[in-house]
Amino acid sequence: MRPNNEDRVQRIEPETYIVADGMGGHAAGEVASAIMIDVANEMLSSVSESSNVSEMTLKKIILRANERILATVSEHKEYDGMGTTATMFHYCDGIGYFAHVGDSRLYYLRDGALKQVTHDHTYVNDLLAKGKITPEEAENHPQRNVLMRAVGIEENLIVDTGTFNVRSGDCIMMCSDGLYSVVHDTIIEKILNDSSDNDKAKELVTAALENESKDNISAIVIFY
Repeated sequence: MRPNNEDRVQRIEPETYIVADGMGGHAAGEVASAIMIDVANEMLSSVSESSNVSEMTLKKIILRANERILATVSEHKEYDGMGTTATMFHYCDGIGYFAHVGDSRLYYLRDGALKQVTHDHTYVNDLLAKGKITPEEAENHPQRNVLMRAVGIEENLIVDTGTFNVRSGDCIMMCSDGLYSVVHDTIIEKILNDSSDNDKAKELVTAALENESKDNISAIVIFY
């Protein structure tokens, strides 16, 4: 549905994953998300041991990318307004570390049940958290895609971070909003629970396409 792909996804050794969904500016969404990925590669290139990466490491990467995107915009006024989401996950010795800004998502599937780890930084999610609208109203709210927080928009960026245990048999799923906006969590859960050897990330993207997603669609699926 779109002429260019503003999503960027990557696995970076050792065991770090990132989803970045760019937006804003004249053909600049992909510029912002590419900067996010470039900074992550640069800062992790010197890390030889997985144990040297923590949630604070991931946070510093996002903050560095924020500075670089802002600097790029100051040099190229045509990029004014560009930014990106950033959802990062790192695994080491049974612990999952994450850092997050925006409305891309990190989930885990455990014992067949899907749980969303990250919090969407959207106007509608804020209304939902304050009890001003219902979950049903949130799904069809006309401003459901309005971001309250993104990388490259403001200097004093707040980055969510955290850790959680990762058990044998768990599945980690990361995605851009082009997926979950049209594929309900119950369907995501069903696809990830399917015992076939199919490519689950591809299945999720296919489900979003079949549901006529109007956005770029990206997914990373990791089984432990």
